[in-house]
Amino acid sequence: MTDADYLMTNRALWDDRVPVHLDSDFYDLAGFRAGGQTLREFETAEVGEVDGRSLVHLQCHFGLDTLSWARRGARVTGLDFSGKAIDAAQAVAEEAGLPARFVTADVYDAVSVLGETYDIVYTGLGSLCWLPDVGRWARTVAELLRPGGFLYLAEFHPFADVLDEDEGRTVTYDYFAEGPQVWDDNDSTYADREARVQHARSVEFAHGLGEVVTALLDAGLRLDFLHEHDFTLWQRFAVLERHGVAYRLPAGRPRVPLLYSLRAARPR
Repeated sequence: MTDADYLMTNRALWDDRVPVHLDSDFYDLAGFRAGGQTLREFETAEVGEVDGRSLVHLQCHFGLDTLSWARRGARVTGLDFSGKAIDAAQAVAEEAGLPARFVTADVYDAVSVLGETYDIVYTGLGSLCWLPDVGRWARTVAELLRPGGFLYLAEFHPFADVLDEDEGRTVTYDYFAEGPQVWDDNDSTYADREARVQHARSVEFAHGLGEVVTALLDAGLRLDFLHEHDFTLWQRFAVLERHGVAYRLPAGRPRVPLLYSLRAARPR
């Protein structure tokens, strides 16, 4: 499968999802327009103060997280390969009166397309599974960072991806799976299980935690921290119970990592 093949397939899927997500309770666009924000508490705590700092959000979808950083004072740029998502992001930014730059491009082209460097590269929460080469991604991130700048990544833990979808107890999938994983059952979306999209096929790629960390170190970045979390942000398994914005295993069940976050800096 060529780069053009997986990009075309996944772009069609995400283009279809944009209008569904804009209307979904999951994203609560009305709440954002009213002054809300979509960042999670652990993210804002781990990133720290962003007022006056430049931040680029890779794979930004239609930009609510990007614009939430703008509401906290960052000078933001969002990049996504879906033109429909970027059009929506620009419209939301204008409606909210938030300054932002949004660019349509593949993440691997970010350095040449954006033409500048940043204090913070922000990405995650379901982003890495769409990229075939995490080493190339890490090198892209390193080139986007100014000396002293850092990457902040919050991402779903790859360990959770090997477990069965009902109870989350049984190892069902290969943690070390190589090559593209083609799925033909994505006609719904995490943001609205009742909605249907026309383009149901997706092409995804598994990346273990060690692979991600090693790629960042090989790209010349310094790992500041790596945190594993016992909660996630969606109904990953049928048995998960909701606690505010977090989903956790029932009390008494042995805990497993469902999310991780890391910060990696470019040395001065």
